[in-house]
Amino acid sequence: MSRTLRRALIGAIALLGIAIPGAAPQAVTSQAGKAPADTAAKHQLEPAPHFEIYGFAQGDAIGDFQSNNPDWFDVNRPSRLPSSPDQFGHDGHSWFSARQSRFGTKATIPTTTGDIKIVFDWDLFGVGPDQGQTTIRPRHMYGQWGSFGGGQTESPFMDLDVFPNILEYWGPNGMLFFRNVQLFWQPVSRSNGTRVTFALERPGASGDLGVVADRIELQNIKPRYPMPDISGEYRLGGKFGYAKLGAIVRWLRWDDVLPNDGFDLSGGTTGWGVSLSTGLNLGKRDVLRLQGVVGAGVENYFNDAPIDVGAKTHPGSPTRPVTGQALGDLGLVAYLDHRWNSRFTSALGYSRVDIDNSDLQLPTAFKSGQYASGNLLYTPVSNVLFGGELQYAHRDNFGGGFHADDFRLQVSLKYSFSQKFGGAGREPITAQDK
Repeated sequence: MSRTLRRALIGAIALLGIAIPGAAPQAVTSQAGKAPADTAAKHQLEPAPHFEIYGFAQGDAIGDFQSNNPDWFDVNRPSRLPSSPDQFGHDGHSWFSARQSRFGTKATIPTTTGDIKIVFDWDLFGVGPDQGQTTIRPRHMYGQWGSFGGGQTESPFMDLDVFPNILEYWGPNGMLFFRNVQLFWQPVSRSNGTRVTFALERPGASGDLGVVADRIELQNIKPRYPMPDISGEYRLGGKFGYAKLGAIVRWLRWDDVLPNDGFDLSGGTTGWGVSLSTGLNLGKRDVLRLQGVVGAGVENYFNDAPIDVGAKTHPGSPTRPVTGQALGDLGLVAYLDHRWNSRFTSALGYSRVDIDNSDLQLPTAFKSGQYASGNLLYTPVSNVLFGGELQYAHRDNFGGGFHADDFRLQVSLKYSFSQKFGGAGREPITAQDK
């Protein structure tokens, strides 16, 4: 059989769909010379999920010229300064920490009705029962599909963009900073940074019984939160930077669970807060970050503030001589981020918190705190940062005239990483694939 005839026969059999061992595969085309519609559709790739692993390792060396609570040795918190002379020993300490180091993952899963976004990350900064320890602390644990989301993330009441480019972990005390478990709805989210968000947040608060803390009647008071905290934000973005209005309302209750003792100390109050903040672009090298917060009973949403409710006298009531008061709070932040060139940056600023104390709080209770810092940071190559920062903190007590100051010098090295995977595309799912 001639070579020409053999090729013709192979082509004819291939058109009939019969496979020939050892024969090269032939492209199947229509009469117009194009692939059939079902074959073309099969090779149209759908967007595939993509993932990102990110984080950094950081080491901090701190020279503390005064003293603070050793459980918070590597942060600058005015509320953790001494409330009495030599409460934490004599001045002068050296500290080393790697607790800022972070690891996280992000996932984006495309669907026909919008992307599903998931974030889960943590650092090593122990808080609560783990305060002072180097241990895993979840930061974000949330997901979002379209305009709806849930999990642990930043409260809409706060403004993360106020946080300046500093080395110190905790940051300005007067800013709002609270990642809370919540369900949120974001009906507006635009590429220029404009958004509207509403959330139902996990409630919770702290109380200070002050000078009556040892009374047996008050040791049977149990807190109760009948409603979730309700928060919201409106953020306007543009070439100027952004401006944001945040607000929150919360319901705080306490129940007297000791019956027949002649007293009924149950009660409640309402907490609330309003915040105005902005990040203004001052030319190409400067960003001015400002925030003002006013409210009552929302101290736990602040970056560094004391308790939410304080005990106060209740004259004229023999069965309820003591009640609770949502403590008024005021927070201020003013920071300037400056970029000297492609390698060097600086941040300089000031912040403070002022509390309206109740009349039964102890003289050693926190009244006001101030925070300030300035730094010079150097990025020699991508993903590496080195710098030094001078920090200051000041605390005033409610009574007695005592105050405490703290100057600290921090030097840090930071090594960042980020790697993305997937996202190239995938074959459409057919009934057979399912």
